[in-house]
Amino acid sequence: MKLAKLSLAAMVVAGLASSSFAADTLADMFKNGKAGGELRAWYFDREIDTEGAGADTDGSIFDIGGYLTYTTDSFMGFKAGATFQFVQDVTSIDDDTITFANEMRTNGAVLSEAYLAYSMKNTTVKVGRQYMATPLVAGSGSRMIKESFEGALLLNTDLPGTTLAAGYVSKFQSRGNGASKAGEFTETGIFPGAAAAYSFDGAYTVLAINKSIANLTLTGQYAVVKDVAATGDISVYHLEANYVLPMNGFKLGFDAVYRSSSTDSALSALNLEGNYMAGRVSVKDLAGFGASFAYGTSDSTDSLVAGMGNGADSLYTGTVIRGGANTYAADMDSYLLAATYDFAKVGVPGLTVLGQYAVAEQGTAMGGNDYTTYHLGTTYAFSGALKGFSTTLQFESQERERPGVNNDTTQDEIRFMANYKF
Repeated sequence: MKLAKLSLAAMVVAGLASSSFAADTLADMFKNGKAGGELRAWYFDREIDTEGAGADTDGSIFDIGGYLTYTTDSFMGFKAGATFQFVQDVTSIDDDTITFANEMRTNGAVLSEAYLAYSMKNTTVKVGRQYMATPLVAGSGSRMIKESFEGALLLNTDLPGTTLAAGYVSKFQSRGNGASKAGEFTETGIFPGAAAAYSFDGAYTVLAINKSIANLTLTGQYAVVKDVAATGDISVYHLEANYVLPMNGFKLGFDAVYRSSSTDSALSALNLEGNYMAGRVSVKDLAGFGASFAYGTSDSTDSLVAGMGNGADSLYTGTVIRGGANTYAADMDSYLLAATYDFAKVGVPGLTVLGQYAVAEQGTAMGGNDYTTYHLGTTYAFSGALKGFSTTLQFESQERERPGVNNDTTQDEIRFMANYKF
């Protein structure tokens, strides 16, 4: 998947933008608010071929939907906001109940955001249903219904070059509710790396982002999920350093990440006390070109719980569609080579392409699964009279091999997404 960029800094700026332009009355708070949204038409096609024993699966699905959002102006430091998501499964073909259950085969609507925020000086607190995008607590938006959280988030920027955050999650809203309907807010969470969704009794997180040194971003985060499956707690740790070196006409990037999870002894049978570490070097903005190479390695015996929400799956060696779950499973060495090009440099603004080649190799003691993945994607954002309209086409193929076992699998997927943002 694409590396998730922290949105906390942007949230702080938006939350603190209550200066001389703030509303003078409660009525103006709502009258001067901003509304927007997006209309979507998405088509997914997936084919899974298995050698030897095992059934092949083919499925296609076409959904329409989108979201409507509204944010009030600031009044006496207060702001409110809401986002309403909706989806309709227009046509389903073949075995979509198997291949797209709980992700795209959904119908209905959900109020994914309904929050009240208050800002005073350099501190903002946001309470209610809301999207979150931190390394360890992050909702994925790669399906028609974006994941969301119910809880509270506190942000502070008093320290120079530093953003501090603390959060609490009481409920999680998934993509689908398991009965072909849009996701609902429940006390059951998605924990990438775990074998299933589990109930939980609250989750807590603290985070610090420091940019005091020029071109260097340091991030540290801790999260704990309480009473998972009514059994015990899961803790997750994240450390990351990102350095950009400006050159003459381009930039070099150097990134390193470490993520680890631990569980109470009552959950030891799940084997989720794993870790993942990776490094990446990249070239950016070189006459429209970009390229990167990443290497990651995981714990030899346990799998990593990457965090809460499918957005926490975004680590250095995962691809756009299949994600990173295979890369931080037990005893994996993984590699990702990626290249991008922005056609604005040759007179076609709005057109970009991405190519990825990934390999993940597992030790035989933990299953010996070897994955080879190819990805090609292109996006075109229209301008002029069609400004706000964009299309994305993606193709990804992943081959899984297990030496000595006759059930190698090839999974091909095509995604076409047309969006109009207003």
